[in-house]
Amino acid sequence: MSTTEPIRSKHQVNELTKFYSRKGQTRNHLLIIMALHTALRISDLLRLHWDDVYDFKRSAARETVHLTEKKTGKTKVLSLNKRVTEAVAALFAQNHATPGKSVFINQRTGKAISRIQAYRIVRSASEALEFQHIASCHSLRKTFGYHSWKEGVSPVVIMDIYNHSSFDVTRRYLGITQDEKNEVYLNLDFSV
Repeated sequence: MSTTEPIRSKHQVNELTKFYSRKGQTRNHLLIIMALHTALRISDLLRLHWDDVYDFKRSAARETVHLTEKKTGKTKVLSLNKRVTEAVAALFAQNHATPGKSVFINQRTGKAISRIQAYRIVRSASEALEFQHIASCHSLRKTFGYHSWKEGVSPVVIMDIYNHSSFDVTRRYLGITQDEKNEVYLNLDFSV
């Protein structure tokens, strides 16, 4: 069994975020954008309803989401950045969604897409983009942490965002390679 890896290349992440928008597939685009920008588990993403992400009184995407994680039972509040709110608004405009309806709906069944379908959406894009490692929904969660860490976000903050109970789990999520460790050794210079 192989280990799920984060997508380390910013260029590949950028290409992945554009893949479905170029095809006009707004639901799939939002799935990838939200997974990358919120670090939610796919089980929590697929449970989102329009009331969670869209304010019907203001006719605008919400800037924060409140949810209880399925796996941990912990309450989570997360902010949605501009890319996510724009993608929410685009899907809303296309679907004319209603309160209580699933965000990531299967048009055929009228219910939320399955975890398998979400995996296929991510995998298909990574295959079409010819990624070296096939991406999965979990890869997107790990990609959030990896790039946050590379941008200087404290691993302790990332651990809290992930709701991990141990730093060892977060450390594995970050996917720190020997090359990155070597970079630290080689670039540290105390000379004045």
